[in-house]
Amino acid sequence: MTDTIEERACELAVYMIETGATVRAAAKHFGISKSTVHKDLSQRLPKYNKVLYTKVRSILDENKAQRHIRGGMATREKYLKAK
Repeated sequence: MTDTIEERACELAVYMIETGATVRAAAKHFGISKSTVHKDLSQRLPKYNKVLYTKVRSILDENKAQRHIRGGMATREKYLKAK
């Protein structure tokens, strides 16, 4: 992990852009909390790098639009394994 918040925010953005990861996956990969990832990307990154922010914002919006589907699939898997 990097030394400054600015570097961390940029690294998180690059990771999410390259992999299309969710906030949860990025948090796990970097060993930080989901709230830190979200705050870095949504509040801090626009101050440091507008170009990265616009790219990562589209990924965040896409993940938000799909979360109800992912949640439903996870619940379905949970109950199928229980049987």
